[in-house]
Amino acid sequence: MSNDDDFAAAYREHYWAVSRYVARRLDGRPSEVEEVVAEVFTVAWRRRADLPPTPLPWLYGVARNCLANAVRGHGRRRRLVDRLGNDDTAHGRHIEAGPEAETPGAWVHDALARLSPADQEVLRLTAWEELGIEEVAVVLGCGRRAASMRLHRARRRLRAEIDRMCPTTSESPAIPAKEYGHG
Repeated sequence: MSNDDDFAAAYREHYWAVSRYVARRLDGRPSEVEEVVAEVFTVAWRRRADLPPTPLPWLYGVARNCLANAVRGHGRRRRLVDRLGNDDTAHGRHIEAGPEAETPGAWVHDALARLSPADQEVLRLTAWEELGIEEVAVVLGCGRRAASMRLHRARRRLRAEIDRMCPTTSESPAIPAKEYGHG
């Protein structure tokens, strides 16, 4: 198979997985998803000779870098808008959250949001993307043992954050205390 064929196969097989990966991380900014996914596959096309036999973790690694660029660009645009005074608060607008804003289990997302971006990413890779520790290591660009340790520590910090928040709503499922292993 040629590099072009390898790329075409990776695109066909993994486009939607990469799109979901990006969409989950750009929560609230769906207009940017297609742009970031296009950038991921542009990089993959340029580096098609480097595509590994199992390309999905590698594509997630590329997506991670493209997302970092998109987030930086979004921050720059937001700061520019703030400097220009063209935001909602400058015009006396106040946006209220609708009744659907309080979703069941939102406290879990709140706890996750309180973690560092690195902890969030390793937890999302295992939970959302359902990657094994070897694949997580490829995405993060580190060894298996380092990825395993990062996951262990992130799980421990998430557990501590959930315990600190101590959800009391009847809708919140009881999460049994469990010591997580390294993988």
